[in-house]
Amino acid sequence: MNPAYLAEPADWLRDSVVQVRQGASAGSGLAWGWDLVVTSAHVAHAGEVDIVLPGGECRRGIVRACDRARDVAVLSVPGLGLPAARRRAPSALRPGEVIFAIGHPFGVQRALSAGILHAVGPLPEGYPLPAPQRLLPWVQADVRLAPGNSGGPLADAEGCVIGLSTMIVNGLALAVPSTAVEHLVRAAA
Repeated sequence: MNPAYLAEPADWLRDSVVQVRQGASAGSGLAWGWDLVVTSAHVAHAGEVDIVLPGGECRRGIVRACDRARDVAVLSVPGLGLPAARRRAPSALRPGEVIFAIGHPFGVQRALSAGILHAVGPLPEGYPLPAPQRLLPWVQADVRLAPGNSGGPLADAEGCVIGLSTMIVNGLALAVPSTAVEHLVRAAA
């Protein structure tokens, strides 16, 4: 794979990626609308959060909705002014397509890791997640995630967000599908 292949779509998407901090938790977030950021619920779950914009400016955000079972939080950030990320339903992708994640792993700002889409759907039996959570649809990929990637985008090769990075389980990256994130955002409105 040509390393420059993802450089341009990654640059577009980086303009929508923020860092989210709440207490001892730190992760990534994604501009979803004019004043909305989405992230993982284990990064931000209630009250106020600090948002660091791509240029380094710090803003205050408030958790508007949180779904711990799905591990998604919706944050309101007045005057955010970042472009909303382009989105695509992950069901439109085929296993084997190149995808990438952007986040702040171990504090490295706006880092990119690339890999291959494995599947979109519920996890097979044997995954170490409780049954209700395991049976939800997940984007499953061979992408390296690390602490600080949580809440950041998982995107297709064109830079369209297909999911929100959440965790590594059995060696695979798991992301909440963009369609499930959109459902929570609409419910929070």
